Amino acid sequence: MILDTDIHNFYEHLVLKEIEKQGLQQQLTSDQMADLCCLTLNQLPSHYIRHDVDMIYFLTDAKRTEMETLVITSLKQALQKIEQAPIKSS
Repeated sequence: MILDTDIHNFYEHLVLKEIEKQGLQQQLTSDQMADLCCLTLNQLPSHYIRHDVDMIYFLTDAKRTEMETLVITSLKQALQKIEQAPIKSS
């Protein structure tokens, strides 16, 4: 078993999906994107799975909506921190 390829946090998928939906990857630098992902994921509960399809199959609509709302809220808070931080120059 290889932990980083066999097991992952389901919230990672939801966060990346929301970042794409909001078009944030076009607005932020790669360093800001990395910080945004870390800050967002650190606010969310861990939910480790092996296969996304298994999670989607067993997830109720209400729970999925709850998780997506939590991601949006956490992402908004993380984005505010990123926007307030000074931009580092290389």
